[in-house]
Amino acid sequence: MSKRDYYEILGVERSADEKEIKKAYRRIAMKNHPDRNPDDPKAEDIFKEATEAYEVLSDKEKRAAYDRFGHEGVGAGAGGFGGGGGAGFSDIFGDVFGDIFGGGGGRQRGPQRGADLRYTLEVDLEQAVRGTTAKIRIPTLVACKTCDGSGAKKGSTPLTCGACNGVGQVRMQQGFFAVQQTCPNCRGTGTIISDPCSDCHGQGRVEETKTLSVKVPAGVDTGDRIRLSGEGEASPDGGPAGDLYVQIAVRPHPIFKRDGKHLHCEVPIGFADAALGGELDVPTLDGRVKLKIPAETQTGKSFRLRGKGITPVRGGSTGDLICKVVVETPVSLNKRQKELLQEFHASLEGDDKQSPRKKSWFDGVKDFIDDMKL
Repeated sequence: MSKRDYYEILGVERSADEKEIKKAYRRIAMKNHPDRNPDDPKAEDIFKEATEAYEVLSDKEKRAAYDRFGHEGVGAGAGGFGGGGGAGFSDIFGDVFGDIFGGGGGRQRGPQRGADLRYTLEVDLEQAVRGTTAKIRIPTLVACKTCDGSGAKKGSTPLTCGACNGVGQVRMQQGFFAVQQTCPNCRGTGTIISDPCSDCHGQGRVEETKTLSVKVPAGVDTGDRIRLSGEGEASPDGGPAGDLYVQIAVRPHPIFKRDGKHLHCEVPIGFADAALGGELDVPTLDGRVKLKIPAETQTGKSFRLRGKGITPVRGGSTGDLICKVVVETPVSLNKRQKELLQEFHASLEGDDKQSPRKKSWFDGVKDFIDDMKL
């Protein structure tokens, strides 16, 4: 028996709860396990000492006796990996590492559920907004019809595995501890097929491509998933089939950009329309609407068309269409047009009221340069 304080060995406070004690032991045991350190006697000593401490501190009665009387309170039972009626080392190991090594306590597991499948379905923005029905083809594994999924030739049945007695797991001794492992003889199924089905070769499943109809509800967006229950892979041993998850991906639209339930678009307007104002035809998902542009509209100005966006798939108010005005500079001007613009430009000279943003910007630049000279 180690004479060091058990709490000190595990590196925990005396007030540590069961979870903290288990976590501390697991950390030390993983690092110093003899199988990981075959040529390091010191690591093996640390491992045994930590296991001794864990055996005591993980047992409420032993811990209470240790807290009250010290090492004398637990006697020799703590040092022998399970002496005195306590938990054996393999039990301790299975308790702490069972999630890694798959300890199952020797119980036969039930049929496995088939694997889930995922399919990415691309839809147009209009289809996502209004909803649609799509046909998809899915390659998957289905139960063999010849043997009804048993894997055995018609007229025969699978036999109980003699290595694991139908449990699907075997107890393996490694060094001085034991772990549960999947039976290598039956691969965890618990049965052996001596006369396999000629169509599925004993697998119980065959590859098949099936066509499914997927109803896409109105308002879906990229990243939304539609679950088709039972349309995944068939179970390998008679359990329920998995599910098919259809992942929605909305294709980019040439006009609109989506932001949740709102739509955005850019509306190009001419120089004269921006200065004088007017009406423009603006596209929406429900058709064209008139958008009134006030006089002296600047580029970047946004206009909101309420209720022209998207109704979310989970309900709620319909979003808006936000139109951002982009003033286009005239190009490919002829001689007369250039003359007119030059005359117009000359008429604005000296009148700062015509370009308030331009004046404030240059004033800011002047102040910035003057400050740098100081």
